[in-house]
Amino acid sequence: MDILYFAWVRERIGVPREQVETTAATVADLVAELRAREDRYDLAFSDLDSLRVAVDQELADFDTPLAGVREVAFFPPMTGG
Repeated sequence: MDILYFAWVRERIGVPREQVETTAATVADLVAELRAREDRYDLAFSDLDSLRVAVDQELADFDTPLAGVREVAFFPPMTGG
């Protein structure tokens, strides 16, 4: 599946997107797998309250199932002006 990173999440991880093979059942499981990879992922995902997630371009929760999902995006909360 494609994983996309935006704003400071991208800056901490160092890439805007990547493809990963995962056995994660939910977004939270995917985050746990990513955090276990390297310190830069652990840092980027250390405070899930400061992150939002979209699954196949729809806003989602961290308990969203990943079965059949093609894309997961992580980004900070957005503000309007």
